[in-house]
Amino acid sequence: MSRRMPHSSKGISRLSTYLFLLAAIVFLQCGGTRKKPPAAVIQVKGSDTMVNLAQAWAEEYKRVEPAVEVEVSGGGSGVGIAALIKGTIDIANASREMKAEEAEQVRHNTGKEPVEYVAGYDALAVFVHKDNPLTEISAEELAGIFAEDGQITRWSQLGVVIPGARDDKIIRISRQSSSGTYEFFRKRILHDKDFKLGSCDMNGSKEVVELVAATRTAIGYSGMGYATAGVKMLSIAPRKGEQAVAPTVENTLNKTYILARSLQMYTLGKPQGAAAKYLAWMLSDAGQKLVEQSGYVPIPPERRSRL
Repeated sequence: MSRRMPHSSKGISRLSTYLFLLAAIVFLQCGGTRKKPPAAVIQVKGSDTMVNLAQAWAEEYKRVEPAVEVEVSGGGSGVGIAALIKGTIDIANASREMKAEEAEQVRHNTGKEPVEYVAGYDALAVFVHKDNPLTEISAEELAGIFAEDGQITRWSQLGVVIPGARDDKIIRISRQSSSGTYEFFRKRILHDKDFKLGSCDMNGSKEVVELVAATRTAIGYSGMGYATAGVKMLSIAPRKGEQAVAPTVENTLNKTYILARSLQMYTLGKPQGAAAKYLAWMLSDAGQKLVEQSGYVPIPPERRSRL
């Protein structure tokens, strides 16, 4: 008959040590590697024109200040300004200037003055399909296409034949009404008239260009930074018969291009702490280099705001 031998105290000690080390490894691999909470979180919201640039800034700034988290979302300039009015974000991006009534709402709701910083410059480009033979258009012709009382509905009215198109009806690609790009185009080209009904209204700048690239008879407007090989940017003449001007860096800076505009950032009062450092970095050489890389026009050093 066999007898069970008792465990030795040394064996128990070795087992305890093994279990302790195993628990320590599990802790280090799981709970021990948890990220530290960020030292600061900066909330940025607004312009879809600026969202790619804003994300590029946020990603690069993570390398500069790893402890600071920059959270970016789009939705349109109006959405960003509305969030600033509510006091729920640090920076509102806008591809149009803040309206007087919006600034008053900021003061009334938050007790603070909205402060504007120019982030860079953009040429709002008018895009057609790459195979469209048109190279230039007048502001009056654009109004005839997009305005509610406009009479231009077919490319043949502009003397244009679209290769491979069965129907020459102009497909208008626009933006949603909360977009600063929508407001800017409406002001500069339609002179505050309403848009013609029946356009394809897109939520983002990128989507406008993608749809134009996929539609031979389409025309749309978006930031020049969203240009692709599938589309063509038209030169625009202020009036029919006048010299058409292309959306270039030079023509944007000297404002000879009719749809040149600045890109704004708004804060509640003068920014402090992490937000102030982030804004200063965006306006520095490093931040402005990303403006250029994103397809927009950086601010010349002498024009940059000083925080």
